[in-house]
Amino acid sequence: MTREQKSSLIASCVLYVLTIVGFFYFSLTLIIILFLGFSLCIAYFAYLCYKNHNDYTGAEHLQQEIGVLKAEKDQVQRDYEALIGEKDKELEQRQVTINSLKDELNLSEIAKKESEAKLEEFSSKIPVDNNGIMESLLPPDDDDAAEVDIIAVAKRAIKELEEDARKAGLRVTISSSSEGLTVRASAKRLLIMFRNIIDNSIKYMKKAGVLVITISSIDDDIFIVLKDSGEGLPENETKHIFELNYQGSNRISGNGLGLTQAKAIVEHYGGTIYARSPQGNGMGIYIQLPTS
Repeated sequence: MTREQKSSLIASCVLYVLTIVGFFYFSLTLIIILFLGFSLCIAYFAYLCYKNHNDYTGAEHLQQEIGVLKAEKDQVQRDYEALIGEKDKELEQRQVTINSLKDELNLSEIAKKESEAKLEEFSSKIPVDNNGIMESLLPPDDDDAAEVDIIAVAKRAIKELEEDARKAGLRVTISSSSEGLTVRASAKRLLIMFRNIIDNSIKYMKKAGVLVITISSIDDDIFIVLKDSGEGLPENETKHIFELNYQGSNRISGNGLGLTQAKAIVEHYGGTIYARSPQGNGMGIYIQLPTS
């Protein structure tokens, strides 16, 4: 119960007692005034209860979603490994083609030039080393081997962006059944991860609302859900939000690197990150991090 709720309830009780006593000692006018005061206080208490109930953005529901998050994480990991296997086979096939083209370079000068053109064509189709790009997005670390209280880091990020969130009409809260949860990582990088995601909500909410950060632990993993009450994005755009320089249909000024850098930080520590955004029902960022 909030301080305002307690105050209004206490005031209601006092005015109610005075109203009852007034029947024996006060004038009718004073009794009516006391009764009106009691009615206003109890009505205000009911309004606060209703308001707090509506402000609740589904933290309990998010806790239930976390139960299935681990299974979904395993499925994502299997899909990722299958995709990597396909890419490896494709690279091997292209490497064979490239080697074959290299062998033809000795035929003649004309054949050499033709082969070099084909070699350049095939080489240009080889996928970019995304791991190298993601590593380059990592901010400098302080101590990767440190035990960090991830809840404290999240609170610090909220504090640093408190003024920007207030101006945007965004209220940021943390929901966790634990006082502290530790993970072996760089506090500086985790702070940047939280800041980037919170800042993304501040920029793209475009209306007053809330962002609930739910942090919990299951076995040897930390699960983090950052869910806002904005408009969200269509599904075909949501799946691209972690891509380098991607900006969706609701784009505004910026370089589009924030969520890509957050993904780089999560994956650096062996975790996974993805988004859900039922259009009109907010954006949810789901993160899994191993504790060590």
